[in-house]
Amino acid sequence: MSRLTGALASSRRRFSATTSSEKDRLARNKWDALVIGGGHNGLTAAAYLALSGLSVAVLERRHLVGGAAVTEEIVPGFKFSRCSYLQSLLRPSVIRDLELERHGLKLYRREPSSFTPCLDGKSLLLGPDKDLNQSEIAKFSKKDAIAYPRYEMQLEKFCKFMDFIIDSPPPEVVHDLPSLTDKMKDKVRKSVFWSHCLQHVYALGHKDMVDFMDLVLSPASKVLNNWFEGEVLKATLATDSVIGTMGTAHTPGSGYVLLHHVMGETNGERGIWSYVEGGMGSVSSAISKAALEAGVHIMTNEEVKQLLVDENTKEAKGVVLADGTEVHSSVVLSNATAHRTFVELVPHNTLSDDFLLSIRNLDYSSATTKINMAVDRLPNFKCCRTNSAEGGPEHVGTIHIGSESMEEIDVAYKDAVSGIPSRRPIIEMTIPSILDKTISPPGQHVVNLFVQYTPYKLSEGSWRDPVVRESFARRCFSLIDEYAPGFNASIIGYDMLTPLDLEKEFGLTGGNIFHGAMGLDSLFLMRPTKGWSGYRTPLKGLYLCGSGAHPGGGVMGAPGRNAASVVIADLNRS
Repeated sequence: MSRLTGALASSRRRFSATTSSEKDRLARNKWDALVIGGGHNGLTAAAYLALSGLSVAVLERRHLVGGAAVTEEIVPGFKFSRCSYLQSLLRPSVIRDLELERHGLKLYRREPSSFTPCLDGKSLLLGPDKDLNQSEIAKFSKKDAIAYPRYEMQLEKFCKFMDFIIDSPPPEVVHDLPSLTDKMKDKVRKSVFWSHCLQHVYALGHKDMVDFMDLVLSPASKVLNNWFEGEVLKATLATDSVIGTMGTAHTPGSGYVLLHHVMGETNGERGIWSYVEGGMGSVSSAISKAALEAGVHIMTNEEVKQLLVDENTKEAKGVVLADGTEVHSSVVLSNATAHRTFVELVPHNTLSDDFLLSIRNLDYSSATTKINMAVDRLPNFKCCRTNSAEGGPEHVGTIHIGSESMEEIDVAYKDAVSGIPSRRPIIEMTIPSILDKTISPPGQHVVNLFVQYTPYKLSEGSWRDPVVRESFARRCFSLIDEYAPGFNASIIGYDMLTPLDLEKEFGLTGGNIFHGAMGLDSLFLMRPTKGWSGYRTPLKGLYLCGSGAHPGGGVMGAPGRNAASVVIADLNRS
């Protein structure tokens, strides 16, 4: 057993079913803070709260922590990152503050980072190597090869501008401040925020700021068409703008999602995505170890049924578990989606009708299916001549299947709008075992397929029907066979998560991986809804700390960290 495998096994034992003595301790104590949901953001919030000296308990419904950032052995011998599958967005401040490397986080830099095979025998490799990018893009367009470095440089400028906004709570109106002094302090905090924003705008300059607004407001297709002429390059980049969305590259605002997926970094290198040793569960494992070390009490197999609300003060005072156990606290943080938190967990007649209407109207549409596979060999792409069992550069990064033009993406999307799983799905394939040797037997591999578009509700049939599920899975495998003949025959077993499964098993409302759409009407001061973007909620003592809050989805840790800072400030003021 490897060191990492042993550590993960130890973590699983540590988070086993709650004993009666642990349940007694949980119910007997009044905690400073309870966190509903042990996803990576909930764990991050808990760790920061505990480091500030608060008593904190995390309540996780499943048998292991991590939410959508988990590693599970579904096929014996193969460890799948079941939902999220790449790391880049995790905030450097979280990695540093919680000392995640000391707690076992190890990243494998992907170079090259992207491979697009074409049915005509051509292919496109992209990555951090600027010379490689230029030679590869020039195969399709010399003009694009010249433009690409300028495109990357511009995005990097915009990402630096976004860093401050991502790492800061939004300057939201704070309701019911107890004193004039507190109100003045709040106004000063907001003024400081906007002052910093203006400094960043000034540093960008007028032209870059106009270009930034063009990027975030425009369809990704418009932005990419203005930069490039080659369809393969544009389609490869456009996939970033539609990941996890029920939209297309022609959707207004899709340019922002494109930016969202390049604003991360690995070990200080901007835009570099990495594999995590042991799978994405190792991210959550490292955060949970930091939280435990800080004194957080983590309970698995403990589902929260409802929030406890004081009848007199109308404040959150704890939670009721599925078995009826009451757990009391000064504040509660919810890592669940906004819909689950406010519509399902908060008692009826607690929140205003207007607020609940805004929550029910949030966009949770999803078009995502994740297929995790065990295979007995690497795919052999027709456009390459790699015969080595160790693989080639085409196996290292994200492999774009079925997206040789933006038109193909649009056609696949239109199928889903009609309630039909895409007849030619858009597939992002990753093979983490090419770099991480801890997740599969020697010579065999883990293959992740992130597939679009699959509507939550089908016009005919249901995702609950095994025949429908198998039919779509085989459709995906057959498409890959067109690019890599024999792939279908290499499959040992697989695990498939449709939008319905993502909702049922991981609590992702509508199967939306971001806890709600990332459209311009659902970001920053509008996330999750207008007037309540600052992690506080209309129910005093209840806070949001998940991806449904600013700055949104992805394995960032930013919502958890930011929410913790707001809770600490509120508790210090009270």
